[in-house]
Amino acid sequence: MAHRLLRTSALIVLTLGSTLGLVAHADDWKPTSLNDTSALKPPPGAKVAIVEFMDLECPVCAQMDPIVEKAAADHHVAWEHHDFPLPYHNWSFAAAVNARFFDSKSPSLGNEYRAAVFANQSSIDNVSVLAQFTQKFAAAHHIDLPFIMDPGGKFDAEVKADRALGQRMGIARTPTIWVVAQTPSGPTYAELLNRNGLDDLIAEEQAKAGPATKKQRGE
Repeated sequence: MAHRLLRTSALIVLTLGSTLGLVAHADDWKPTSLNDTSALKPPPGAKVAIVEFMDLECPVCAQMDPIVEKAAADHHVAWEHHDFPLPYHNWSFAAAVNARFFDSKSPSLGNEYRAAVFANQSSIDNVSVLAQFTQKFAAAHHIDLPFIMDPGGKFDAEVKADRALGQRMGIARTPTIWVVAQTPSGPTYAELLNRNGLDDLIAEEQAKAGPATKKQRGE
């Protein structure tokens, strides 16, 4: 699992979708038919957070990335993401593995790589171009790329584990996003179905969770 965690007062899990036929400018998404909700709970120390399943080749994911990042920062909630590379995207799996490599150097560097891929998504049309982009990114950050990015298959296995988790849950589109809160009676979750409704959804889940402690706010 890859994590983008901001110091938080609550846990949110979010689901947005990019599927075959999904219009990138659409404002609404069909709800996910969940088969497994075990992953929709706060990470340790959080009351509310954003949990997202993403594909680095997905145009809607690229559009939503800065929106989700800003909402997480503005509301001081966690942002946890999972990889869900779609089978008809030819370089998204390789990009996810690359991001795990940069995560191994530092989580912030992995996140920066993901943001850079999203920002340059339209100019990356195959694995070879992705490799050139990744080499330039690494050089700009004074990182020496190994001849084989993932010789032991560790990062590959992590990406596959995230994808398998999403499949068990019933996810069929990216980005898939829920807002989940830890309440006195247990965890709750709400799916983000309208890209313009994220702030309101976070506020609703924070209200369910109640006030955060200083430790949860990162103070």
